[in-house]
Amino acid sequence: MTVDPDPDAESDPGAPELADVKRRTWLAAERTWLAWWRTGLGAAAVSIGVGRLLPGLTGGARWPLKVLGLGYGLVAIAVLVIGAIRQTKVASALRRGSYEELSTPLVMWLTAAAVALSIATLVVIAVAI
Repeated sequence: MTVDPDPDAESDPGAPELADVKRRTWLAAERTWLAWWRTGLGAAAVSIGVGRLLPGLTGGARWPLKVLGLGYGLVAIAVLVIGAIRQTKVASALRRGSYEELSTPLVMWLTAAAVALSIATLVVIAVAI
């Protein structure tokens, strides 16, 4: 025999189910913030690799790779700052019981920057080899 859940339990803010949903939502927001951090740190690592390590391995001009390394570094900083701002907005929205949508133009700009840097890196490496 199954028992139907109490219909009033969902409207009770202290209900365990509602508390669990809120807890999971906050934890998901925290994981998202940590993903922004991982992405920023990954871009910083690529910055070091492209800007400092790769120029010593290629026989071509060093300055293009150094410039690209700086570009990846700027993307890393942007991702870390945007992630922090986003986390603040999401936390505020969660406190209000609403949702903070990620800006489509922001996504497009970050994607375009990463794609442009990646293509430029491939071109510089292909020319240097």
